[in-house]
Amino acid sequence: MTNKNTDNKQEDQVIDLALRPSRWDDYVGQRKIKKHLKTILDAAKKRGEVSDHLLLYGQAGLGKTTLAYLIAKEMSANLKITSGPALEKMGDLAAILSNLEKGDVLFIDEAHRLNHMIEEVLYPALENRKLHLIVGKGAGARTLAIDLPPFTLIAATTRANLLSSPLRSRFGATFKLDYYEIPDIETIVQRSAKLLNLEIEPIALNMIAKASRFTPRTANRLLRRVRDFADVNEAAKVTEDIAKQTLEMLEVDNLGLEPTDRQLLLTIIEKFKGGPVGIQTLSAALNDDSGIIEDVYEPYLMSVGLLVRTPGGRMVTPEAYKHLGVKNSREGDLMI
Repeated sequence: MTNKNTDNKQEDQVIDLALRPSRWDDYVGQRKIKKHLKTILDAAKKRGEVSDHLLLYGQAGLGKTTLAYLIAKEMSANLKITSGPALEKMGDLAAILSNLEKGDVLFIDEAHRLNHMIEEVLYPALENRKLHLIVGKGAGARTLAIDLPPFTLIAATTRANLLSSPLRSRFGATFKLDYYEIPDIETIVQRSAKLLNLEIEPIALNMIAKASRFTPRTANRLLRRVRDFADVNEAAKVTEDIAKQTLEMLEVDNLGLEPTDRQLLLTIIEKFKGGPVGIQTLSAALNDDSGIIEDVYEPYLMSVGLLVRTPGGRMVTPEAYKHLGVKNSREGDLMI
């Protein structure tokens, strides 16, 4: 079973790469960010310089990594990819920095998980293109400064508030990626279906878009599962019925809520009378990490108006009761 799941995951990753836009024109949505970035990159190319260091933040699946690929391609640069958790020791970062070539783009995902020591190595690298290495130990230790070639750092994070102020201040431009509009998601799904040689009816396209949580990654994931269902049932194209049955099989409702989302809302309703409830108490009740709740579940539930944060904690909204089909015994005195 493990090997089968691993194979499926690897296949999905291959498909993800194939569906990833390779040109600016194919990158749908985030129009203001694209326009601003294009100005920065065009100006850098005109001056014969590398781009300023860039910080991208927003929920997972909104296209931060894709933007990094496109920026590197636009600058005709090599893209080196790593992540905050992968850089445990100063030597890990030093090995990457010392192997950079002129014009390279270094992409660090999950930048909020960089530890303090790694940040200390980054500061001079970003400001002065210097890599400071400590050679030797004890009283005989000395600092060796190595010149670095011009390069661009692109950092991405889902939790910009956890980045230290000194690190944030070293980026020349910061961009927040927002949730996508349904028409943009439909365009993305349509493009992906075409690349997968999959015929899909407009109503099925709309169903997938509405269940996508307003994120391209989720939309493409749902499209792959719909394609699987269509293939198994030898359907010539994806119809409304095929899309509906696939979403039902995945337990994804018409708002894109998954079982874990519904469990969170029902837990607040059933165990805490709709809230407010603190994040640690909710985490214990769900037996789930508080960071996962804050990073993965809450942002979307809040964006669709089913959950709010108050000074006293998390509360479900009247809309959540309606969506779940649960009677709201506090409807008369619920203050949000």
